[in-house]
Amino acid sequence: MPATPGIPAQPGRPAPVPAPVSPTPPGRRTAFAEGVDRVRAAATTEPGRLRIIGAVLALLVVAFGAVTAWQSSERAAAADDVLHSSQPLSSGAAAIYRSLADANTTASSGFLAGGQESAASRDRYEKDIRTAASGLVTAAANAEPGSASEATIAKLNRLLPEYKGLIERARTYNRQGYPVGGAYLRYANEKMQTRMLPAAEDLYTTENQRLDADYADATPYPWAAIALGLLALAALGWAQHRTYRRTNRVLNHGLVAGSAATAVVLLWLVVGHTIARSGLDGSYDHGIRSLSVLHDARIASLKARGNENLSLVARGAETITVGGKPYDAYYYDFDKDMAVLGKGLSRAATLADDRAGSTPVKAAEGNMAVWKQRHASARAEDENGNFQQALDKVIGAKGATGECFDSVDANLARAIDHEQAEFQRSAGDGRDAMTGLPVGAAVLAVLGAAGAAAGIGRRLSEYR
Repeated sequence: MPATPGIPAQPGRPAPVPAPVSPTPPGRRTAFAEGVDRVRAAATTEPGRLRIIGAVLALLVVAFGAVTAWQSSERAAAADDVLHSSQPLSSGAAAIYRSLADANTTASSGFLAGGQESAASRDRYEKDIRTAASGLVTAAANAEPGSASEATIAKLNRLLPEYKGLIERARTYNRQGYPVGGAYLRYANEKMQTRMLPAAEDLYTTENQRLDADYADATPYPWAAIALGLLALAALGWAQHRTYRRTNRVLNHGLVAGSAATAVVLLWLVVGHTIARSGLDGSYDHGIRSLSVLHDARIASLKARGNENLSLVARGAETITVGGKPYDAYYYDFDKDMAVLGKGLSRAATLADDRAGSTPVKAAEGNMAVWKQRHASARAEDENGNFQQALDKVIGAKGATGECFDSVDANLARAIDHEQAEFQRSAGDGRDAMTGLPVGAAVLAVLGAAGAAAGIGRRLSEYR
């Protein structure tokens, strides 16, 4: 016998016989492939097809309910944030800005009065400082850690005591008759105008961006849920029609119940979200936009009043050159602020959609017109060297520009309160339109899936 290749033959012994090599066993099929084969085999019989149809219908209806509950709960949460979180924080940021600007204006008015500063003026200043400090505490509690808002709030919390200290020094030296008091007041005003108010404006802008983001999350249509609802209804209708063609029975009670539950959820979703979207859009168009314009107008009036006062405090010490021509810096800024105020009031009057909103705005426009006339008279006295007469026309007890400023501020406050109430009503209606939808959709979807399964089960029982 010839030697086996690779195995040496030994003398006196037969060559070893190699063991037979068994063929490689076929690879084991996956569970998924076996499942597909079972489904394919089941689909060749009517009971198998019915089971597949029932499973698909139940899955579609449950998926529709789950997506509806998810998307509607997200939008309801965003709408609630608009009403109870981002918009109040936006208004709070505007209140911080207004309080700081008003404190600065009140401090300059009190400085002009010298030793005759009234208790009301002092109390107003202290109230503004407390309001700003309280607003910063609220903003800090709601700011995200490490965010730009947190850094801005920390900056304002650091600058506020510094500003207050400068004002107290200015008052102390002013009461003693030292001119250095005016320098301290101007330094405090510079800190407010160049550092504190821009920081407060940044905070206001950031909170408005958060508000816009919440609106963007609350208002889009839930297209995924709507598409699944239409698909589920189409599948249920097809199954009902298929049953009719095979049995000549007009209605399958289970499939009808499943279709009804699905249709109710879909109708609730579309109608509820349409109403919610309408309410939220209304709260933005007739609330947020007006509030933004009114806040800006009120801030412009405060800045104008502050510059009017500071022009008398500085007595021409601060000048600015524009187009090669020198101007008193504070009078120049006053004119710019009044132009902003006029445009703001005009815009606010256009946005006001009812008499209650437009009346205070029109009244503020009238107050502003008188203010400009009185200011022109006071400026003429100041430029002619009649300081006391100019001072009386600015902070006097009667017929002064201060009366006009107070009227403008009071009317703008009324307009803001009205628009705030309009916002809350519309945004509340928008949020309430989605109340109960997530839970209701989930419950009805389960009932609809159960109905579809029962209807298919009824057909299956006929084959037993």
